[in-house]
Amino acid sequence: MRTASQFIQETILHAHHVDDSAHGDIGVTRSPVRVYAWVVFALTLGLLISDYMSRQVLNAVFPLLKEVWGLSDTRLGSLSSVVAMMVGILTFPLSVLADRWGRVRSIVLMATIWSLATLGCAVSTSYDQMLAARALVGIGEAAYGSVGIALVLSIFPAYLRSTLTAAFMAGGSFGSVLGMALGGMVAAQLGWRWSFGAMAAFGFLLVLVYAAVVSEKRLASERPGEGAAARGKPAMRVSFRTLMQGLFSCRSVRCAYVGSGLQLLVPGAMYAWLPSYLNRYYAMAPGKAAVSAAGFVLATGVGMIFCGIVTDVVSKKVPQRKWLVAVLYCLLCFVSLSIALRLPPGTAQIALIGAGMFFSAGACGPSGAMVANLTPPNMHSSAFATLTLANNFLGLAPAAILTGFIADRIGLLGALQIIPFATFVSALAFLLGKRSYTADLQRLNAQRAQAAT
Repeated sequence: MRTASQFIQETILHAHHVDDSAHGDIGVTRSPVRVYAWVVFALTLGLLISDYMSRQVLNAVFPLLKEVWGLSDTRLGSLSSVVAMMVGILTFPLSVLADRWGRVRSIVLMATIWSLATLGCAVSTSYDQMLAARALVGIGEAAYGSVGIALVLSIFPAYLRSTLTAAFMAGGSFGSVLGMALGGMVAAQLGWRWSFGAMAAFGFLLVLVYAAVVSEKRLASERPGEGAAARGKPAMRVSFRTLMQGLFSCRSVRCAYVGSGLQLLVPGAMYAWLPSYLNRYYAMAPGKAAVSAAGFVLATGVGMIFCGIVTDVVSKKVPQRKWLVAVLYCLLCFVSLSIALRLPPGTAQIALIGAGMFFSAGACGPSGAMVANLTPPNMHSSAFATLTLANNFLGLAPAAILTGFIADRIGLLGALQIIPFATFVSALAFLLGKRSYTADLQRLNAQRAQAAT
């Protein structure tokens, strides 16, 4: 049986590239960032925005579909949750395949699939057809988040990890904003089918631009710390057992997966049901409710970026502070939403919901940085696939349908009052991870250094 040290040696010696992540938070060299890296980041972020526009446009037309097809809240929630469920099921195997087949080609294929599936939603004539099309959207999106962020991190220095991870994941919030706001406005003018059609057209356009600008060869020349001899080497192929050892090597990384997934139950539920909440409790028309709800989603995206930057600043000299700030973000969300949803409709409730949404996904940046630091660099697509799996199965997949199921029994307000407790449990997971983070990181870095000599 191989020791942990032998495992690290195997993965490092066969890695397809070497980057700053081999050193975690310690001893990072601040290498410059080239313009092309930022272009790749912008285009990859743009596709993530398209991804979430296709995913969240549905929420803008919930009230219309409920009226046209006579759907219960549970069935409405299933149309949203099926996407996250397919992402959760397929993200890991498809991300591993992407590491072997090529990240750029995989990204182009995935974006094409989810755009075609969104177009399928536009022509659906029943709940069953819509459910099938939404499942196909999830298949297309399954590995995009993990492959996209792994591609981005591979061409940037490690000291920007929390900021880049938070900014990239915030693209989901901005895509949700555009999907809900534009979807609501288009639906009000042209009908709900055109809402899906518009999202599909935007996706097709971005796919063409991405395929023309981004290439594996150019990416290889941008990776920090790579010499000419290292570029263009194929990705490492490892056994399933070796892969599992790398992805779940210590308690702190397992806590990062769990904490990240649980905290996303709250924004997942709020994204899906805020338009309906505003429609039912504030008597807003569906279009206006969708646009108003998009403002809360925007607050989430801005909060993710802000929290990611703050995390990098406060943990610059003391890496374990990442865990403490993640705990703080979870508790601020829990307190704000718990108070807000027990107030009567009005200005105070709206303000506190906004505050809660601002911090609701604040731990995404710290979580991504923790996972990157605690897993081998050649396995980062698979590591972020595992993080995506946790985010979906623990948070995003059950969020909409669980809320709808509870709402059918005690009302939508009662369901939303229960959901924030997920962030409290998330805070406990991050606290547990902090206890072993420093020791785990030092041990892994020592093993990597030994393997490199």
